[in-house]
Amino acid sequence: MTPLGDMLVRQIRATGPITVAEYMTTCLLHPVHGYYTTRQPLGAAGDFITAPEISQMFGELVGLAMAQAWLDRGSPAPFALVELGPGRGTLMADALRATRGVPGFHDAMQLVLVEASPDLRSAQAEALEHYAPRWVDGIDALPALPLFLIANELFDALPIRQFLRDGDLWRERLVAVRDDALVFALSDPAPLADLSHRLADTEPGDLVETCGPATALAAQIGERIQAHGGAALVIDYGSATSKGDTFQALRAHRKVAPLEHPGQADLTAHVDFGALARAAGCASSQLTPQGVWLERLGITARAQALSKGLGGDALETLITSHRRLTHPDEMGELFKVMSLHDAHGSPPGLEGSPAA
Repeated sequence: MTPLGDMLVRQIRATGPITVAEYMTTCLLHPVHGYYTTRQPLGAAGDFITAPEISQMFGELVGLAMAQAWLDRGSPAPFALVELGPGRGTLMADALRATRGVPGFHDAMQLVLVEASPDLRSAQAEALEHYAPRWVDGIDALPALPLFLIANELFDALPIRQFLRDGDLWRERLVAVRDDALVFALSDPAPLADLSHRLADTEPGDLVETCGPATALAAQIGERIQAHGGAALVIDYGSATSKGDTFQALRAHRKVAPLEHPGQADLTAHVDFGALARAAGCASSQLTPQGVWLERLGITARAQALSKGLGGDALETLITSHRRLTHPDEMGELFKVMSLHDAHGSPPGLEGSPAA
């Protein structure tokens, strides 16, 4: 058991079982033993690698898609270019390099990064030193400007709650203690008004997940888009509707049991994109597999251009990166893309849908 695990065992014995959301929040954010407060999770030396770390092509195409969305809205100036959870700044650095040739784009933008970690802010400052970024702790501190926002692998880390259907009632999945170990348990069945709509598309025994912080954040994004215009790209793994247990842990690039290494493994869950679209209240695009979206944006042509003059390991790395980002057996199908946007429509590569 980890030090945080021992602390959780003592807490649960004293006060009773906790929700999956409480467990997730403690494991990720505890000020002394939390996963994000004790390590650098990104990269080969960490526990996972995100798409921007795999290839520059990803960030370049994200940047060009956002620049085109800006042009489609008449090139508003000034505007806020925002990234939620920017990691080490890799995606944004690639996006801004790719958009240097878009007339007026850089001159009109105010670059704002929503990041709380001092260590990550330092890495972002180094990666983006030529672009005068500004940092804020939350979306409520963004400027009142047209919003062009990127959220790549952000929503999957927000804490979820899990509910098992029992007849027309629901039991919440909890974290309890048995024989000095953390185990899953279930609450007594009870009706839940917030899940009444899920009785139509689930059966007894089905498990569904909810994420209050995710829908609250989507609502904030939607409010700003409705007030000031713009578009947001949400890129993550998930589906149109939550069904089934997607709570998972990753340690040293390998899946482990979620209760096995408290504070020493990354905890995530699949994103319910439909819930985000409903909460945002503005227009949203159809949910699109990442591989399909990147191909529509021209990733293969970009890979071919980058391959000129390459050989050996460099060429093999480029080929492998392209496959990893786009192939259905890799990230291409697991990861999805959705936009939240104003009446001007979705960014390139996505098909619009009516207002949520």
